[in-house]
Amino acid sequence: MALSQVIRRGRTVASALVLTAAAAVPATAPASATSTATPATDEVTCVLRPGVVHKDTLGNTFTGDLYCANAPGDLYGRPAFDAPVTGRLKTTQSWFVCYSIGEAHKGGNNIWYYTQGDEAVQLPGLQAWGNMPASSVLTSTDPFPGLPRCPWH
Repeated sequence: MALSQVIRRGRTVASALVLTAAAAVPATAPASATSTATPATDEVTCVLRPGVVHKDTLGNTFTGDLYCANAPGDLYGRPAFDAPVTGRLKTTQSWFVCYSIGEAHKGGNNIWYYTQGDEAVQLPGLQAWGNMPASSVLTSTDPFPGLPRCPWH
């Protein structure tokens, strides 16, 4: 499948959690597919994908993303746990378009990643766009090098 072709609101799901540095575009699977594999610590689990275009419901256009292993979980309307839960990621491999600085979380930092969830929860007009704490995204460093800061900082 070409990089520009995606399923279900631009989200692709890898057939395995671990992406190696030499891997091309991950294979796609149905949006409901998940993996319980645990990524090896010596392999790359995240890859930047320049040129992939995403548009959110706030009028922002993003021209690249970070494709990374993650824990399924809630997305928040702003980078804080007291914000409305706007969406939910059900998949364990997702894309993230930018990062914000917000409330500290169990990951020991205050970095949050912005993406579109698989399911809308509150504020359906946002179409499940929201922020996930970095502790739920399997990056080696936060913020991930090369991923831009969100434009509303």
